[in-house]
Amino acid sequence: MRAVIVEQAEDGSTSASVQEIDESRLPEGEVTVRVEFTTLNYKDGLCIGPGGGLVKTYPHVPGIDLAGTVEASEDARYSPGDKVVLTGWRVGELHWGGYAQKARVKADWLVPLPEGLTTKQAMAVGTAGFTAMLAIMALEDHGLTPEAGEVLVTGATGGVGSIATAILANLGYEVAGVTGRLEQAQYLALLGASKMVSRDELDHTVKRPLERETWAGCVDAVGGAMLARVLGQMKHGASVAAVGLAGGAQLPATVVPFLLRGVNLLGIDSVMQPYDARLRAWQRIASDLPKDRLQGMMVEARLEDLPRLAAEILEGRVRGRVVVNVNA
Repeated sequence: MRAVIVEQAEDGSTSASVQEIDESRLPEGEVTVRVEFTTLNYKDGLCIGPGGGLVKTYPHVPGIDLAGTVEASEDARYSPGDKVVLTGWRVGELHWGGYAQKARVKADWLVPLPEGLTTKQAMAVGTAGFTAMLAIMALEDHGLTPEAGEVLVTGATGGVGSIATAILANLGYEVAGVTGRLEQAQYLALLGASKMVSRDELDHTVKRPLERETWAGCVDAVGGAMLARVLGQMKHGASVAAVGLAGGAQLPATVVPFLLRGVNLLGIDSVMQPYDARLRAWQRIASDLPKDRLQGMMVEARLEDLPRLAAEILEGRVRGRVVVNVNA
């Protein structure tokens, strides 16, 4: 079987290459999956590159997402021939992941492929889209409705942002997409965004703890100074779902928006979600994400492309969703 293998040299540097390896090297697990498609997330870029402290042992097969067909199962919930999806559970970090033609995993980590999605479409969604759906569900649970006003999506041309924009627009929300790439206005419009906001308008240190009430909700994939600014622009009682830190892990904000406007900051963890929550999110994705918009954000790739793409996603140069055919 072919796999992307990340190896570490004595000086701590890492390198990634596609190699032919024996299936006997797969880790322990109840279910063996013939992988059909995987994808590329920001975390995958870290795992292929310097590791970001995520990968503990080498050699390593990264890939935090996979979709394919069960080849063998020791668990009654899955049988050979079943179509399955895996995201999270630190697969691709601590456990060998989806950048290979086969994977062996715990049955608890899998969910059945939702009706209405192919394995390719599921990986166009991947962890990024799953996270976007969790964020939208959290905002809904805190009272967000289309009638409440505009919803801001930061990092709108990235993986999480693209899918969040498409789903929110399909649900009837007015979506304002933030991007540092002004040439992407047409792409955001195709996803359903009603307007584009330049990153330069928001990516500055907070000068006043409260600004004009503008946004009824926000899916934030950036963090850092931008998130701090956005908190001061939220409407009274509105919520921000925080899903990423592409702009930095520090939050140079004040507590004033929480105290004077009742703003909610919701943390979204897609890695350790329980089975029922995963099923609900995937079912919502299958029903609420327009397939034509999903197709429009797909970029197809092969295993050999992943070392290059990993560097590009860390530099913010990957638009939409990369879908990797591991058998191409």
